[in-house]
Amino acid sequence: MTQDVPKVTIKIDGKAVTFDLDDATLPDVIKDNAFISGGYSYDKKFSKKKYEDELQTLQLELGKMQAWLQASGERVIVVFEGRDAAGKGGTINSFRQYLNPRHAKVVALAKPSDTERGQWYFQRYAIHLPTAGEMVMFDRSWYNRAGVEPVMGFCKPEQHKHFLKEAPQFEDMIVEDGIHFFKFWLNVGQEMQLTRFHDRRQNPLKSWKLSPIDIKSLSKWDDYTMARDKMLEKTHTKHAPWTIVRSNDKRRARLNAIRYFLNRLDYKGKDIKAIGEVDPLIIGSGPEFLNEFGA
Repeated sequence: MTQDVPKVTIKIDGKAVTFDLDDATLPDVIKDNAFISGGYSYDKKFSKKKYEDELQTLQLELGKMQAWLQASGERVIVVFEGRDAAGKGGTINSFRQYLNPRHAKVVALAKPSDTERGQWYFQRYAIHLPTAGEMVMFDRSWYNRAGVEPVMGFCKPEQHKHFLKEAPQFEDMIVEDGIHFFKFWLNVGQEMQLTRFHDRRQNPLKSWKLSPIDIKSLSKWDDYTMARDKMLEKTHTKHAPWTIVRSNDKRRARLNAIRYFLNRLDYKGKDIKAIGEVDPLIIGSGPEFLNEFGA
């Protein structure tokens, strides 16, 4: 059963636009500017045929990487964060599609239980960290406390402040223990996010993806931006940097995230030429990269 959705007025390029998820027609200002929103550098999708060919090549390399993990006992953590509808799930699936799921796990935790709320904040995440030969991908992570929780009022300001101080310490312990640690922030433009929300609302096969929190967030774009910027300022560190992936085009985002990941691991049989180089217009490091494009 779908929930009622009120009409909301949002500002796009300084202009007020009325947006209604239940209206089958998107406002032209959203539809026409979705792909290039957030200062995106391309105006059309990456070729589907080329995407499929390049993804297959990269997934073969991921298979080599996993064989190396299991043989060497190395451990990998990949954190995927971003606004709702930024493409986290699809990117994770592109990583994991042909890996052995016993050794490539996805962690997507529900809201904490009463018991978990009484624990050290990182405790319920720590139990999912990888053992030898394992890769763990977090579809959202402890960074809930840097985004949705403070914006939606699910934590106290002092808890948010404490988290931003403690997260780099937690991640320093992960890296010091020899775990290969990656943090991806998938960045989507506002009009593209609204377009994806609209598609979820209008398509019965995708409606499960649209949560009540997503709907409440419609009018909180600026609040989420402020929370994101604060998070990057406090937790983009030398030992655990944020890698920004501009994700208006899901195909470019997935290919470049995998390339970045593979290029930073020294596994047996690695084919550097097959992996290729990342697109500097799609992927970069930390808040400076976002500022470069005004995103």
